[in-house]
Amino acid sequence: MQITKLSIIIPAYNEGKTIRNVLENVANLALVNDIEKEIIVINDCSTDNTLDEIEQFIADNPSQPLLAFYQNVNKGKGAAIHKGIQLATGDYIVIQDADLELDPTDINKLLEGLTTKNTDVIYGSRFLTKEHKNTSFVWHILGNGFLTKLSNVFTGFRLTDMMTCYKLIPASILKSIQLKENRFGFEPEVTLKLSKIKNLSIAEVPISYIARSKSEGKKINSGDGMRVIYCILKYKFRS
Repeated sequence: MQITKLSIIIPAYNEGKTIRNVLENVANLALVNDIEKEIIVINDCSTDNTLDEIEQFIADNPSQPLLAFYQNVNKGKGAAIHKGIQLATGDYIVIQDADLELDPTDINKLLEGLTTKNTDVIYGSRFLTKEHKNTSFVWHILGNGFLTKLSNVFTGFRLTDMMTCYKLIPASILKSIQLKENRFGFEPEVTLKLSKIKNLSIAEVPISYIARSKSEGKKINSGDGMRVIYCILKYKFRS
């Protein structure tokens, strides 16, 4: 599929320390092949200064193609992504976290991967490169690896990083899938449901990664890990 417009969805909950930098980095990103950019930021009822930072950025950058939506109650990352998908008008959609763990310039690697790998969907893998830091956390090294391998058993994919935020997927597909998970279950749910689409191809490209700790704002926890396992099993056998 030829891409003329990319929708970048940024779910944000209590990311007041980083959201401004992320918005600036995404806004300054020039996409390959002169692809048009659409930025959609979803404030998931933050209780810190995230909303103020978003509104100040919009005021300072009135020409930016940015759409902001504010959830009136905290619903979770998955729910914020669902809203972003509804609002998206691009040919493809990619998710950008509101922290500084991922480098938005890597979005171009995903876009280039669609052509070089001749595929429908591209995931950005944090395990295909050494260009990342602070990845000694048990959750990242052991947890993600286990969850990805478990997911591969049921999808038939050969992914190295199922839990990656960077998933570049045709908007038409995301809008046609009935997504239900409101938190981090979004990652296994969308992957399992993609695996059920006939003749859909998926590939990975390496991305950089700077992990942050729970004290720095990391929100996923062991309970979410158990939910991911549940979702892998659930969406293998249910729609």
